[in-house]
Amino acid sequence: MSKKIYVAYTGGTIGMRPSDSGYAPGGNLMGLLEDKLSPEVMASLPEFQLFEYPQLIDSSNIRPDNWQHIASDIASRYAQFDGFVVLHGTDTMAYSCSMISFMLQNLHKPVIFTGSQIPLCEARTDGLENLVGALTMAADERIKEVCLYFNGRLLRGNRSSKLNAYLFDAFDSPNYPWLGREDIHVELNETLLWQPKEAETFQLVCDSETHVGIVQLFPGINAQWMASALNQPMDAFILRTYGTGNGPDADLALLDTFVRATTSGKLIVNLTQCHRGTVHQGSYAAGSALAKAGIVGGLDTTTEAMFCKLHHLYSLGMNSEEVKVQLSVSLAGEVSV
Repeated sequence: MSKKIYVAYTGGTIGMRPSDSGYAPGGNLMGLLEDKLSPEVMASLPEFQLFEYPQLIDSSNIRPDNWQHIASDIASRYAQFDGFVVLHGTDTMAYSCSMISFMLQNLHKPVIFTGSQIPLCEARTDGLENLVGALTMAADERIKEVCLYFNGRLLRGNRSSKLNAYLFDAFDSPNYPWLGREDIHVELNETLLWQPKEAETFQLVCDSETHVGIVQLFPGINAQWMASALNQPMDAFILRTYGTGNGPDADLALLDTFVRATTSGKLIVNLTQCHRGTVHQGSYAAGSALAKAGIVGGLDTTTEAMFCKLHHLYSLGMNSEEVKVQLSVSLAGEVSV
């Protein structure tokens, strides 16, 4: 039996067209695809239904309300289709993949995000290959998770990051192997694919205002600057540190700022600025000092996935102590435990 795939076009470069201000989201994507692909090629693809969102966005404008819309859209059509493709802008695609993986846990069907670096309206577009590849992956019943397909690579969505703004090779998963790739043959590493532990668990609540802030250490950072950041009305902060989770342990005023924030109930999660690696706060004294200040290590989770995981858990009504327990729990394959 042939698979039936639902394609949600949310916006992004893939369907953009030139404007006086540069590329901007454009409609009638199906018409553009029919212009680019012959009827014979269209007939060879998995059967798909494309739905164009009424308000197409550049993904730089993504907000939690958009995540709730996407997750609710997939959930409402879950029984009707065998797989799902989300066409999305590349700038925040790793965030959206991550959030949808937490909102739609224990999937038994594939949800594949993709997009392009060059719009379909251009001759050198990468959008056709990415869409065809995503449709192929969405029809593969071995995949039961949210993935990102781009330039021949299949990545776990909540392990992915955008690492290049200029190459077709835009995404990678720094701390987890690729799940598969498409060359002459489609190859999946089945031992790496996420296996649902129970029936689908869809938690569609996603608060409109974010609960999470992101701050980054830099040489010369001081307590006054950090206090100003941590005084923002957020429940949690991601602190992007050096190396394996190190910070300036000689600055007692800065450490005291962290202590005041954590004792007041704010959760601060330590993630490394390094492209690859995991946080071990006890490897160096500079990391141990952060742990003593109440900062919690985030292991090898990406910044994008941690941001979305924290927002998801607080949206469910958890308090900081309950959220802290979940940081070392793999909800959808986002962390090595």
